Amino acid sequence: MRVLIQLRPDPDVVASVIDPGVVSHVADVVGDLPGVLIDRAFAPVALPRPRSPRGGGLLSSLASLLDFSLTPDDATVLIRGEISDDDVPAQLSALSSAVREVTGVFADPPIHHHVTCGDSGPVGDWHDVERLLGVRELHEAGYDGEGVHLAIVDGGIDKEHVAAKLGREVRVDAGRSWTPPGANGSPGAWPTGHGSMCAFDAQIAARASTLLDVAVLRSSKGTIGGVLSDALAAYSHLRTVLTGMPERSRALVISNSWGLFRDDQDDFRPGQPGNFTDNPRHPFNVMVASLERAGADILFSAGNCGRDCPDRRCGVDDIIGANGHPQVITVAGVDVHGERVGYSSQGPARLADNKPDISAYTHFLGSEATGAGQADTGTSASCPIAAGVVAALRTRHSAARLSPAQLRTLLHRTAEDRSTVGFDHDYGYGIVNAPALVAALRKHDERAA
Repeated sequence: MRVLIQLRPDPDVVASVIDPGVVSHVADVVGDLPGVLIDRAFAPVALPRPRSPRGGGLLSSLASLLDFSLTPDDATVLIRGEISDDDVPAQLSALSSAVREVTGVFADPPIHHHVTCGDSGPVGDWHDVERLLGVRELHEAGYDGEGVHLAIVDGGIDKEHVAAKLGREVRVDAGRSWTPPGANGSPGAWPTGHGSMCAFDAQIAARASTLLDVAVLRSSKGTIGGVLSDALAAYSHLRTVLTGMPERSRALVISNSWGLFRDDQDDFRPGQPGNFTDNPRHPFNVMVASLERAGADILFSAGNCGRDCPDRRCGVDDIIGANGHPQVITVAGVDVHGERVGYSSQGPARLADNKPDISAYTHFLGSEATGAGQADTGTSASCPIAAGVVAALRTRHSAARLSPAQLRTLLHRTAEDRSTVGFDHDYGYGIVNAPALVAALRKHDERAA
């Protein structure tokens, strides 16, 4: 079983891991661990410590965390490895007893694209989506994503394909992108596929944004999937990118169209301390919260386990893991007629009751990145559609002017209601409504003046 091991080594060691100018290795952090086959090719990752308003430590709910500390005295370090599947509780107890630096052991499950089980043809095309989002009006109002970094956390982008389908230049910042160690590829030059679809869809609204190609699903563990520790390392990198921006103009939007389909494979059972799917203390969930607190807008696809048409791999009928994190924007899917697509996962989520947050468009003819005539589909498409809208809004409203939490609230308040009055577990608060968002931001600016 793959695991993430949380350690609290000497503060000088932690300082080296935190320093982006230092290349750290597992051997710098810890020697052998009994019963653990350590992956020494995985670079140690520093994990910020969550703090309560009174300076306390880990809390039971990430929604109540107000700050994170990445000082050497507070941060911990994560490495990854494998343990035997036999008598896991006994192994964990022995490991914690034998090595005092070990403070936690957590699941490192595989992660996958959120592709859809739907086999129907496209409903409308991306120009319909442009019209429904009010993209022309957005751009005329100065909301086009200029100066905003938009990270596509997926399987890699084929920049040339995306540019050809859009009919214009697409910018990819290779220096701020992230490639898993050992992966055979480079930012913007991956084979055409799911990641290219996501990049295309995000650029519909945020045409002037700069893409970061974060190819977590191209890890050395496989060419069409990854493991959660890869996403953890990528998020650590994105935190460095974000905090390296001038504080007054930070603008980083992160689109994630991946997740888990089951809670009974390669994860600890729900309720166990090392579990991922429903555990706010899992390191990845803590990392997500810390990145949002630093000023990133993080969007996740709701998943494709909706009760009307679940993906054949689904073993759950709710939203699990970071896809339902209280501090991300969880995106469900609707077609261009505003009707929920049957495969779109419904709430509640394991980590938050009011999920999904909003819905966005999917199942339309667009990038054709997965084949000629094939729809951009699944909540994999609706997530970057919404991420593009958020990135467009960030053109004129940095995280310093409007925090991710404030923007999330505006998305809720301005969404086009589609079902019961107010929130529901099918559509969230409704379909993302860019014109209403712009109007709300104008009022926000007037009040602030």
